Amino acid sequence: MRRLFAVFVAGFGLAAWLERRRGRRTASEPELSPADELRARLSETRARSEEPAAPEAPDADPQARRRAVHERARRDLDDLG
Repeated sequence: MRRLFAVFVAGFGLAAWLERRRGRRTASEPELSPADELRARLSETRARSEEPAAPEAPDADPQARRRAVHERARRDLDDLG
């Protein structure tokens, strides 16, 4: 019975020591919260979207524009496949 109690106390002490040691390691490393990570990603996305886009010239011929859109779509599908 004493040995069982000694093993239990030793196991509890070892677990407490490991938890304390792990706590020190994480305390020294700065941890970003998920909200901070999302804010950083959002600011990067906004910075990219604020870049001026090249203005598209309006086509006078809707059929020519339709053909161009279909050609671009086919080309993109070929790139994916």
